Amino acid sequence: MMVFRVLLALFLLLPALSRADDASVRDLHALFDSAWQRDLEEDPLSATSLGDPRYNDRLPDLSAAAIERSHQLDQKVLQDLAKISRAALPAPEQLNYDLFEREYRTRLASYPFKPWLYRFTHRESLPALSETAELIYFDSVKNYEDWIQRLRRVGGYVDQNIALLEQGLREKRTQPRVIMDRVPAQIAKQIVVRPEDSPFYAPLRQFPARVGAADRERLSKEASAAITEVVIPAYRRLDKFFAQKYLPKLRTTDGIWDTRDGLAYYQNRIQYHTTTDLTADQIHEIGLKEVARIHAEMETIITKVGFKGSFQEFLTFLRTDPQFYYKTPEELFEAYASLAKRIDPQLVKLFGKLPRMPYGVRPIPMTSAPDTTTAYYQPAALDGSRAGYYYVNLYRPEVRPKYEMEVLTSHEAVPGHHLQIALQQELGDLPMFRRDTGYTAYVEGWALYSESLGDELGLYTDPYSKFGQLTYDMWRAVRLVVDTGIHAKHWTRQQAIDFFKANAAKTEADIVNEVDRYISWPGQALAYKIGQLRIRALRDEAQQRLGQRFDIREFHDTVLSTGAVPLDVLENTVHEWIARKLAAG
Repeated sequence: MMVFRVLLALFLLLPALSRADDASVRDLHALFDSAWQRDLEEDPLSATSLGDPRYNDRLPDLSAAAIERSHQLDQKVLQDLAKISRAALPAPEQLNYDLFEREYRTRLASYPFKPWLYRFTHRESLPALSETAELIYFDSVKNYEDWIQRLRRVGGYVDQNIALLEQGLREKRTQPRVIMDRVPAQIAKQIVVRPEDSPFYAPLRQFPARVGAADRERLSKEASAAITEVVIPAYRRLDKFFAQKYLPKLRTTDGIWDTRDGLAYYQNRIQYHTTTDLTADQIHEIGLKEVARIHAEMETIITKVGFKGSFQEFLTFLRTDPQFYYKTPEELFEAYASLAKRIDPQLVKLFGKLPRMPYGVRPIPMTSAPDTTTAYYQPAALDGSRAGYYYVNLYRPEVRPKYEMEVLTSHEAVPGHHLQIALQQELGDLPMFRRDTGYTAYVEGWALYSESLGDELGLYTDPYSKFGQLTYDMWRAVRLVVDTGIHAKHWTRQQAIDFFKANAAKTEADIVNEVDRYISWPGQALAYKIGQLRIRALRDEAQQRLGQRFDIREFHDTVLSTGAVPLDVLENTVHEWIARKLAAG
């Protein structure tokens, strides 16, 4: 009788518990949404990148007051989250809760190091601001009016950037001079005689049919005036500041160790990018072991192609022989586009679920091409209004080897970034912060793991292309050694370049750009290999435990089913999948 009464009480309590659960879920998602909307409003450039046009007429507020206000609101988010009972949530919502809490605790943990003082680099920020036009569809009068309003705000935005750079000098939180020496030449591209020659004028060079003649004339005049009156004078101020006040005072050392709290900040960046508690020393040793392993595989291929000479002589052969390079940017671009579409139909061999969103191939704008990497991926707009794009560097085709193209496309397009990120964006049951999240170890770890899938997709049949794949694997192993070397072990930039050249067949132009990227972005380069090794280990474990029941398509779909997550969460997801498969018999 007592058991019956207990069961009856529980049965009568279920509706109330369900209502409590529903209320907790509603409160949780209301907090997710308010925080998401606040982030978009605070960072209009991010909103533009995500395809949200509401703030296309604005630029971020980088004032000290705005930075402090944002920090206070981050603290309040955690206070509001603590009011929601995690125990009252269903399991999927508990994961959402945990990842949301992790995001905001990560923000608060980085705050004492003032990361916004390091944000201006040779690869991002003001010199490349005009390139945001590539993320906007100019198909209405309002699009153009918003762009012109954004141009009108460039002056204040430049001045706020200058104020942050001055603060960085005072507090000894700066990028090193060796990479910031690249910036004046980038600024110079924005200082033009005729406003029509400005990169900011690019959207006005042609109009869609729906924009009438009168509006075209008006918008062209307004854009020209904004560029003449605001944009060009702002970049002149920036140019003068760099030349007279900034560059002469920058540090001559290369690593973050030589900034205020530099080593502690580096460990913070390691944890952020790798989602692990590994130390710089541990990662350095992992890198050295991976370099040795991959080097042995490279030697096998050198023997296979019958090359007579040393390892270094083979690398020189790859870097200098004309057979490995296209002569013109047009030839190089056509080869990239053709290759990308050749991979697409092979994906069904390895994946049960593919994204609906397509991707295109675009050249990297020449405003940044000389100072950036070989390629990158620009995600689609979250609302589906803009496709994803694989951007390829056509600057100096004589340093863009053919043997890297298959592995590069596998990483940046499919089955790498586009496939993973587009699938994540299409996980409609996830809150927006998870559809947009980008844990580096997962995102870049997946893309590096994807490079190894080329063999299963019919790539790397040419031994030089296979060497290219190993070169890219070596490149990421080298990163573990070089990034930790620069930022924790006091390596110089030249030491890093020399180590890179001794172990990978990347061209010198790429190597220099890569090393400068690591210098300006501490810890980010570590995530690729750390993430790849974890995904590879999970695949090996699944194959060993499941035997004949292992299905590569199911494994990949499982890894991709959550979107980007920390590596410990990914590990739990795969282990749960293995357990379900084993239980099913």
